[in-house]
Amino acid sequence: MGSSIPESTAFGAPQGMQKYMGPSLFQPHHARKAIRDAHEKKIPCLIGYYAGLSSVPITRFVAPMGYDAVWIDWEHTSCNVETMTTMVHETMFMSGGRTIPFVRVPGHDHAAIGFALDAGASIVIPQIETVAQARHVVSSAKFGTRQNGTRSAPPFRLVPGLTDMAADGRRDMWANLNDQAAIMIQIESLEGINNLDAILTEVPDIDVVWLGALDCRISMNLPGSFGQGSEPEWAAAVDKFNSTLKRHNKPRAGFCMGVGERLTDAAADNVLLVHAADVLKLVELGPQLAAAREAVALGRR
Repeated sequence: MGSSIPESTAFGAPQGMQKYMGPSLFQPHHARKAIRDAHEKKIPCLIGYYAGLSSVPITRFVAPMGYDAVWIDWEHTSCNVETMTTMVHETMFMSGGRTIPFVRVPGHDHAAIGFALDAGASIVIPQIETVAQARHVVSSAKFGTRQNGTRSAPPFRLVPGLTDMAADGRRDMWANLNDQAAIMIQIESLEGINNLDAILTEVPDIDVVWLGALDCRISMNLPGSFGQGSEPEWAAAVDKFNSTLKRHNKPRAGFCMGVGERLTDAAADNVLLVHAADVLKLVELGPQLAAAREAVALGRR
């Protein structure tokens, strides 16, 4: 992709995704390169954290832990552009570049895609079903007609002479940015699965694909069941999804909250695994409260 990766950082030997940092913490990581390297087993599968709440303080505390990626869910939270941008910056700066921020944008809106990329994130695009949709979102994320780009160049989002350095030192910044931020699409319906072969054939600049199993099952009129099931039609749909990705040699990403062998097995087929989530930690408070009430109940002393 023509971009160079820095061999060291101000913090000494690179940690996590620091070796894929852009020239400035205000620029996206070389996330496309990181994903391809994980796909080719040059580096381990990336381990990610899911920020399901629009919470800057939570992001601030999680970022120093050193997850390889943080998934900021702008699609399903009441989050404005400023909060999303702050969460991206908290992820980048509080991790010292060890963590790649991914923003799941709300739909296919051209402006929302630009906001997330301008903040310095890579992007997740939900509910892709057709070639036309895939072309639109990739076009919205790229500069220049060579990649059918329609993204608007922000003149002062990166400060001239301070944060607008070109990563490879040869091409201008805009060509470099096309190679830095990654585009992940989510396939969340049977129509999307059936059209995936055409999507990946016609829109090669997609970097990684995620099967949105919960939405896909619901769209197929199956129980949500947290994206799990053994129905024949579901098994056939998942097999078609997986075989299409293998045929195109396209990386995939997904959830894996398990540990040990489950995580090892999942890492064999994924370049990024979301392994923790703020919402799941909050869910643990319910049983803890019930246990506490039981412990202090009258009659137990």
